Amino acid sequence: MMPATYSLTPQVKAPVPATGAFLYPLDDFYARERQPLPRIEIIPSELVPEPYRGLLVHDHDMTPTLERFHRCDIHIEVWGRQRQNDLYFREVVLRLDRDQRAVEFGANKVNLVLFPADVRRLILDEYLPLGHILNMRNIPHHGHPLAYLRIESDDLMNRAFRLQGRHTLYGRRNTIWDAQNRALSEIVEILPPA
Repeated sequence: MMPATYSLTPQVKAPVPATGAFLYPLDDFYARERQPLPRIEIIPSELVPEPYRGLLVHDHDMTPTLERFHRCDIHIEVWGRQRQNDLYFREVVLRLDRDQRAVEFGANKVNLVLFPADVRRLILDEYLPLGHILNMRNIPHHGHPLAYLRIESDDLMNRAFRLQGRHTLYGRRNTIWDAQNRALSEIVEILPPA
């Protein structure tokens, strides 16, 4: 059962502008850089086209899903970080080990106090994605997307994905919960064009 402080995926029938919790913590990174957010809409899962639907519309970890899809291990490249006591915020690009291709741009908040010391060290080493670490260490957890997103790429995302011009990107706002239904991580996950 999900904690009462979080709502489930909104039951939208048509795209609506994304605000507030649906953009957190991505909106914090943009605010810190004094950059406007790109145009982002919440869309119903039915409007997420393939192959994005298969990669986004589920309750599984994104990292293993992307590793299976690309048949390759993934590591992170940190673009920004901030630590507030036991809260660790980072903006990352997930890259394929074989060719360094970017397969996700994301921003997440990790509640470090909920992890054993050895797992905290792995997270703070800033190489393995959180989903990979959770599975590698057999940490019980589950996810639940709060919203599915359609994004108009901006200069930052274009740089992450090595794109030019404007592109329609798809993503999700997800929360990863531990076995006691405490939020291990809140994350916005954005995929490159197929």
